[in-house]
Amino acid sequence: MPASPSTARAINDRLALRLLQQEGPLTAGQLKQLTGLSRPTVADLVERLTAAGLITVVGESGEQRRGPNAKVYGIVADRAHLAALDIRTAGVAVTVADLVGRVLAEASAPIGDDTGTGPAVEQAVALVERVMKEAGADRLHTVGIGAPGLIDPASGELRDSSGLPEWHRRLVAALQERLPEARVSVENETNLAALAEQRDGVARDRDTFVLLWLGHGTGAAVVLDGALRRGASGGTGEIGFLPVPGAAALPSSTDCEGGFHSLAASGAVVDLAARCGISVEPGQEPSAVGVVRAAAGLVRSAVRDVRGVETGAGASGTASKGGASRPMGGTEASVSPRAVPVASPRAVPATRFLDALADRLAVGVASVVAILDPGCVVLGGEVGQAGGDELAARVQDRIARMTPLPTEVRTTTLGGSAVLRGALLTARDRAQEELFTPGERPVRRS
Repeated sequence: MPASPSTARAINDRLALRLLQQEGPLTAGQLKQLTGLSRPTVADLVERLTAAGLITVVGESGEQRRGPNAKVYGIVADRAHLAALDIRTAGVAVTVADLVGRVLAEASAPIGDDTGTGPAVEQAVALVERVMKEAGADRLHTVGIGAPGLIDPASGELRDSSGLPEWHRRLVAALQERLPEARVSVENETNLAALAEQRDGVARDRDTFVLLWLGHGTGAAVVLDGALRRGASGGTGEIGFLPVPGAAALPSSTDCEGGFHSLAASGAVVDLAARCGISVEPGQEPSAVGVVRAAAGLVRSAVRDVRGVETGAGASGTASKGGASRPMGGTEASVSPRAVPVASPRAVPATRFLDALADRLAVGVASVVAILDPGCVVLGGEVGQAGGDELAARVQDRIARMTPLPTEVRTTTLGGSAVLRGALLTARDRAQEELFTPGERPVRRS
């Protein structure tokens, strides 16, 4: 049965708005070309969307730069303001953006372990209000929050967890109370990171993949056939509880110590680095990100030196042929591991550490691959980004030996910022879904 005229208009309007979001400002002629609609239909929808305050003329194009065909239309970005929050055990980061997702202001603040629940919530809310003010927004339409822990699939609320600060759960309610007009939602941080990698990061070409989050703790997000999978209780990807060989004990229902967390969380990574002889700068507190980045940097430098010796290029990483200088290609896999210590003895403990860390990560990744066959695993989070291709290549090599299922291991391009980016994308999607739908409740411009 053909769509009614009102339904057809709504479909056309949403199509045009999505194109303006994806492509940026367009002329009516460009909208006609991209939508395949007739010129009168495009003229009608432009008039409707302009009258609704959703689009406006943002400029002109063409040599003459005048006349109706030269007008360039764009989404009215200040129709609504959005906020994204990344809440961690030790602090919170906030971004405020307009309706098209353009960041207007952002800030972060630490929240100490000894801060009480009430003061911690007040600090976080005050940060949101300060960033709103800096962005020029007097109200928010949608707030997206990324947090560690389980999200109840029925209520959408952050479930109580003995291992996480109580202020995390209280913050959601506090924001809803202080921002009564805003739509506030919370999602698991690793799930948001995966959405960001799928939309803007290293997994843009993948409909199916798993993101392994490596940060203060561990987590995983599962995307199958383009859709994020949360599981019956919202716990898909709680890989920290995965029983693994090499751990001192089994995890419990309330504590992931003894699971994969014991092998790959930040504390375990720092301890492993110390045992392998990775040193930190004098006076600095060792961190998982710091030791992994330092090790990857040493190995990367040693590999460049080896390639230089093998090609006569020296440590500069360039080879000369016919008077022209060209960059060296290839990956570490093309260099014999035995050659690295010869080129740089300082890289020996770094190589040992990355090998041992890859052994640990491969245990968890192999379990995921055996069950889901994702074809691609992204090493995400700050630690995954610090390890770079040096760590990813080692994990992929081990997975190739442990499973017959072909699996590519990639390094995040977004790192720790993926959570905030994912929260902003979900807030933008939710706001546009409401505002771009006929009959939405009116929202005054901020």
